[in-house]
Amino acid sequence: MATACLILASGCQSTPKQPAPRIANYWLGPVTIAVAPAVNLSGSNDFDPARFADLMAGELSYADGVSIIPVSRVMGVLGAQGAEGVESPSHALELTRLLGADAILVFAVIEYDPYDPPSLGISAQLYGTKGRTGGGIDPVALSRQGGLDESDGAERPRRLLSQTQRIYDATHQDIVEEVKTFAALRGADGSPYGWRRYVVSQQDYIRFCCHATIRALFDSPLESGRVGRGRDG
Repeated sequence: MATACLILASGCQSTPKQPAPRIANYWLGPVTIAVAPAVNLSGSNDFDPARFADLMAGELSYADGVSIIPVSRVMGVLGAQGAEGVESPSHALELTRLLGADAILVFAVIEYDPYDPPSLGISAQLYGTKGRTGGGIDPVALSRQGGLDESDGAERPRRLLSQTQRIYDATHQDIVEEVKTFAALRGADGSPYGWRRYVVSQQDYIRFCCHATIRALFDSPLESGRVGRGRDG
């Protein structure tokens, strides 16, 4: 009986599950954010921009104090306007008004190689009516292969709250360490691949990159001068 109890007790001992990785939101406060469909500037057709944006919205749900307007609603408004995506900073602000949002996350995929080890580049900006104003790198401008139209900024103040741009190249050790940490928090130990699940799975690697992008956006407001690290950062 004593032996049986010991076996039962040892079987009941398990590693406590770690909490899902939250994203701190120190400076923006309670906010409703819409997520625009991804702009594909990578030259690759191996992913669906709308599905990519859904994954981005899913990771945004880990940010404290954030309510999310689904990508489908944003696409519905864009469709009614005859637009495929966000065309300018003023268009981004117009969408926030039409959607009843405080801000909108606009992003472009600037590099995409899904093969192990994967590489993914994301340029992202958060536009909105809360927080501080600013200017900087812009996925919308990238899609036009040039700078923003100056008349756009003159007609309506730009409300760029935060921005980041980074290449998540899994051949780099710093990225590998970040993936390992992320995988541990997501309980990847239960996968046959372990932490490498977030490298070998296209969708899971996108999740990791989206989460890291959102964390960078919320890390500090634009006036701090933060821009996400590049490939060699």
